[in-house]
Amino acid sequence: MKPFDKCPICGKNLVNKKVEKLLRGGNNTAIVKVDAEVCHHCGERLYSQETVQMFEKIRSKLKRDKVSGYQQVGNTYQVV
Repeated sequence: MKPFDKCPICGKNLVNKKVEKLLRGGNNTAIVKVDAEVCHHCGERLYSQETVQMFEKIRSKLKRDKVSGYQQVGNTYQVV
C-alpha cells in the first residue's frame, strides 16, 4: 500500500517513475536513479523510506570523501 493515494501538495494523481536525484555532501555531488511517486500536475516527488535512508547514507559518504565505488562522470564548477 502506498502512503499517499493522491499528491499531498495539490491532490492530483501520482505515477511511479524512474527519476534522477542529485545528492550533495561536502564538495561532492552524486547522481542517483531511483523510483519515486511523481505528481503529473505539480511535479512533487515522493520517495519510500528505504530510498530516503539510502540518500542519507550516500550524503554521509560524500561528506567524508568516501567515494570509492562511485563512478566519476565529470567535473562540477561554481560560477562566481
